Amino acid sequence: MNTYDIIVLGSGPGGYVTAIRASQLGFKTAVVEKESLGGVCLNWGCIPTKALLKSAQVFEYLKHAEEYGLSVKEYDKDFDAVVKRSRGVAEGMSKGVQFLMKKNKIDVIEGFGKVKAGKKLEVKDKDGKTTEYSAKHIIIATGARSRELPSLPQDGKKVIGYREAMTLEKQPKKMIVVGSGAIGVEFAYFYNSMGTEVTIVEYMPKIVPVEDDEVSKQLERSFKKSGIKIMTSAEVTSVDTSGKGVKATVKTKKGEEILEADVVLSAVGIKTNIENIGLEDVGIATDRDKILVNDYYQTNIPGYYAIGDVTPGQALAHVASAEGILCVEKIAGMHVEALDYGNIPGCTYCTPEIASVGLTENQAKEQGYDIKVGKFPFSASGKASAGGNKEGFVKVIFDAKYGEWLGCHMIGAGVTDMIAEAVLGRKLETTGHEVLKAVHPHPTMSEAVMEAVADAYDEVIHI
Repeated sequence: MNTYDIIVLGSGPGGYVTAIRASQLGFKTAVVEKESLGGVCLNWGCIPTKALLKSAQVFEYLKHAEEYGLSVKEYDKDFDAVVKRSRGVAEGMSKGVQFLMKKNKIDVIEGFGKVKAGKKLEVKDKDGKTTEYSAKHIIIATGARSRELPSLPQDGKKVIGYREAMTLEKQPKKMIVVGSGAIGVEFAYFYNSMGTEVTIVEYMPKIVPVEDDEVSKQLERSFKKSGIKIMTSAEVTSVDTSGKGVKATVKTKKGEEILEADVVLSAVGIKTNIENIGLEDVGIATDRDKILVNDYYQTNIPGYYAIGDVTPGQALAHVASAEGILCVEKIAGMHVEALDYGNIPGCTYCTPEIASVGLTENQAKEQGYDIKVGKFPFSASGKASAGGNKEGFVKVIFDAKYGEWLGCHMIGAGVTDMIAEAVLGRKLETTGHEVLKAVHPHPTMSEAVMEAVADAYDEVIHI
């Protein structure tokens, strides 16, 4: 009963997807989970945060109802109800994964899993009882958690991570957000929309530092317009939580500054969950907090694999899912191609949204490409004007010599739903000319992609 073809350790969007694909391919499969099916993404990450952000967006619409010719006399927010709705969405999704496990005849083993030599796995349940399982293939998908800085120790009350930020009992009047990656700016937007006074402290010279420079500048403009304070090239060197609130010492180019707030949200990245899961006992190689794997996610020890945030690729839910599928298809003997990490889309769900894939303009220049750059502002889009969402733009970068689509960067309403066109186009090695001649529907936000390409080739009509 305790022997399987494949056991997956962790049931996040990497783990549960891997298990389902393994079952589809005829493997006897089990998944081990210490907390809730769906992992951080479904329970404490991607999904519940989007529910919070939707509530913030609806609240913003109510605030600006007059701009749409509507009169809303009385409206208010119920912070507890907003949080409750988010938790309800997460619970619904987690139940959906439970259904998928049953549908695909996957055994769910509850407890903390630890890999052992000889293709074995030990699981300790909540009562402390230990059971040993064995499998021909063990796939580690234990994910990651909020990273703690020595200068910013989290106490879960005044200095918090993303998990606590989703379920605060009381809305803070003032909040400091440390770090302006996706997690930082999404929460900054949410709390600012709800009426909290928000300050972002970013160590790098620009917010959303991995994005194209023009995207970063646009988000900074939009955020400042909505009342968010932004400090770049700044570092929180210490926090004092002894008083009623928090005092954060921030080091800037001009010197030190003391910021006061009710809560500090630490959003400075993630730390992989690779401790105490038996890697050392088995001899699985790691480097800088990541499990080392080949193109098909095999570790240095035969029969052991790793996917998702614990490996060196981008720490994104859709990457983990793609890696898991590829991993089990390779185990099944199918012909698979290694994942192209240069064609992974990144999405940030604040308002305005950000979506990007491929090289930024600076990266393309640094790599020696002769480039054509096109940009189409949503202020010139009929759909954006009708929807009252004129902030932002679509920017495209092409290789001037061969027409290769090197990068696509978007900021504006709904752009996270538009980026897949660029991902698919790049996968199919589409040229700028082909995008230009593919008729896009009007009026839509997505026609801005075609217009940006037209701009790159000096054929733009509407600007």
